[in-house]
Amino acid sequence: MAVDAVIIGLGYVGLPLAQEATRSGLTVLGFDINQGVVDDLNAGRSHVDDLSDADIAEMIEGGFRATTDETEIATAKTAVICVPTPLSDEGGPDLRPVEAAVETVARNLQPGMLVVLESTTYPGTTDEVVRPRLEARGLVAGKDFFLAFSPERIDPGNEKFGAKNTPKVVGGHTAACGDAAEKFYGSFVDTVVRTKGTREAETAKLLENTYRHINIALVNEMSRFCHELGIDLWEVIDAAKSKPFGFQAFYPGPGVGGHCIPIDPNYLSYNVKSRLGYPFRFVELAQEINTQMPSYVVSRAQDLLNEDAKSLKGSTVLLLGVTYKPNIADQRESPAVPLARNLLAKGAKVVFHDPHVTAWGPLGESVSRVEDPATAVAEADLTILVQNHREYDVDALASAATRFFDTRGVASAGERVSKL
Repeated sequence: MAVDAVIIGLGYVGLPLAQEATRSGLTVLGFDINQGVVDDLNAGRSHVDDLSDADIAEMIEGGFRATTDETEIATAKTAVICVPTPLSDEGGPDLRPVEAAVETVARNLQPGMLVVLESTTYPGTTDEVVRPRLEARGLVAGKDFFLAFSPERIDPGNEKFGAKNTPKVVGGHTAACGDAAEKFYGSFVDTVVRTKGTREAETAKLLENTYRHINIALVNEMSRFCHELGIDLWEVIDAAKSKPFGFQAFYPGPGVGGHCIPIDPNYLSYNVKSRLGYPFRFVELAQEINTQMPSYVVSRAQDLLNEDAKSLKGSTVLLLGVTYKPNIADQRESPAVPLARNLLAKGAKVVFHDPHVTAWGPLGESVSRVEDPATAVAEADLTILVQNHREYDVDALASAATRFFDTRGVASAGERVSKL
């Protein structure tokens, strides 16, 4: 039976997209190579933070189902690719998931089908990597089928903006391809923003994340010298953001996490260097600063323990919150991992608490989880607030702690409290 769309890759991007398309009345098929994910979804069980089991049940009632059978892709009018784009071991783009997904679509490509890549990647991927693979069996993009790029803009845990009310950028291989993609997304997304072509749409996504990456690096570096100068950077930011124009507040932290900030700007930097032969210096400097933050936090932790005549080696350090952002369970690229590694390497006894994580092992070995953070902060030599989940009463925890290092700038001032 024909379906309106098949979503390829049912993770934190693909599943919310499938949800909104299903809600709009489209018949949606989900495709994933992970049999466990497919079985769970068909049984009504969600594996992503933003969708509950009830949401999946609603999708199923609306006609959604998941499959690992690639031949069913041929029944879809539109195929949307939402697979990960990680970094390779050398730090460059790893397009193997995209290439595998495109080959899967190519084997089932039908005349008149719209194919959209949503995976974040470097400019030119849609035209140079995706299109040749799709055309290898004789069909021509813009003539026999439609091809477009539309960058994902999913923000896990964001309760205000989701797939429906976040404007959707679309760039087509041809004008007709753009028209087809705009019509598809316009059926369930409030606003569609057209670009001249696929490269502009690809670069727009990278600009968004590079902008954040560089500005986070700016305040991270400021946090270091403001501490040395005795300046409260958090108060500085609050004062600066009172200006109603010309300033957007960014905040320091123990590092950057998630898929977007630590990874996506490197795709653009790699593309500039490989094609033009010179570095994208802003990105490389920002990467250097942001990746140093976990080590800096450890250095500050040593200083705080020294004030109590304790060494880091042998001290118990409690990490509060090990996910990459608040109020979700997603741990991708969390700065808590390099932070814990550095602490363990220096001989600290590391324990953690996170209301969204029951087991955690940054070195492949489990780190002990404390059940009651209120008791644990009093027992630990040092508590580091890594992620500020809504479940934490930060001021109460800080007041009960032996030493409390706040890397998120949310605790009230006190003798036991130090801020990044």
